[in-house]
Amino acid sequence: MNTALYEVLYVSTLAPDQPLQVVAEIASHARPANASMDITGLLIFDGQRFCQQLEGPQKAVLKLMECIRDDTRHVNVEVVHHGLLEARRFREFSLAFSTVEDEEALARLEQLDGQAALAAFEVVRESLVL
Repeated sequence: MNTALYEVLYVSTLAPDQPLQVVAEIASHARPANASMDITGLLIFDGQRFCQQLEGPQKAVLKLMECIRDDTRHVNVEVVHHGLLEARRFREFSLAFSTVEDEEALARLEQLDGQAALAAFEVVRESLVL
């Protein structure tokens, strides 16, 4: 099994037919599931969009992304950055969760890719209380 540390950063939109309460359901289900796969990360929600950074063994992260893409609770899943990672950013969280006050932050991040998207994510992350 490939155990290289890998990360994926994506943005998606809450499906129009989904109530806001589904966000808490997603987070509470993902925490133990991520822990069992040695995946850590951060999920940010702005009331409409999700932004999530996942990190862990490459195969596990890619398999989880397949499940995320198939999840009908959100739409327009857009991977804005992915690649090998030297060290985890979220060692202590199987899934940290936060909301963001700036309603445009994730919309701006969604327009970026690669290192620019990762840098924008870091700016958002630094503004959060985790």
